[in-house]
Amino acid sequence: MRFLGNIEAKLDAKGRVFLPAAFRKVLQGAGEQGLVMRKDVFQPCLVLYPESVWGEQMDLLRSRLSRWDKGEQQLFRQFVSEVEAVALDANGRFLIPKRCLRQAAMGQAVRFIGMGDTIEIWAAAGGDAPFVEQSAFADALQAAMGGAAPAGD
Repeated sequence: MRFLGNIEAKLDAKGRVFLPAAFRKVLQGAGEQGLVMRKDVFQPCLVLYPESVWGEQMDLLRSRLSRWDKGEQQLFRQFVSEVEAVALDANGRFLIPKRCLRQAAMGQAVRFIGMGDTIEIWAAAGGDAPFVEQSAFADALQAAMGGAAPAGD
């Protein structure tokens, strides 16, 4: 499952938004029915997980955190308690609860960004907030992928 793209949308008066058709197509192709939404741990955005991906994340987190360690149990509880089950209506819309909109500082205009196996939802007013400056991006990607610095830099 690969979500790709950067698509802007608007919430209606009730806080509903259309999941972009390209992303709905990926979900349908993978046989996924539901989604799970939570505020990102590091960034001011929301993350949509297909149910199977959410299940994998829960299994991984549970395997790394002990039920018998108070602090680790609190981490797990906080991570899983701050989620919303998301169901698309017949038109491909879903509701973003007001609590989630506040957590991610979102208004009526949002931006969906495909992140491979998840989808991020950002406030469209944030402009380039989800991204690093282009030359810094190139340098960081080169370093991450193990490439040598170009001659003359």
